[in-house]
Amino acid sequence: MEGKVKDVAGRVERQAGEWTGSKEAAVSGAAKQVEGKVQGAWGDVKDAGKKAADEDKKKNGERAERGEEDSPSERKAS
Repeated sequence: MEGKVKDVAGRVERQAGEWTGSKEAAVSGAAKQVEGKVQGAWGDVKDAGKKAADEDKKKNGERAERGEEDSPSERKAS
């Protein structure tokens, strides 16, 4: 969420700098825009990792409830 806010704020600042002819504002806005995009992408990566970990825990928890153990091939893969 913060990444998207920075992206939009940077876009507004960059556009205002372009309209007013202020190169400093345009460059600063573009930098904020890039920072926001990077922050948003990092958040997406973290969310995907958390989702994968949660799914793995759920899968392993269900197997444990049924009393199943890892097969030899699954143990080697770990």
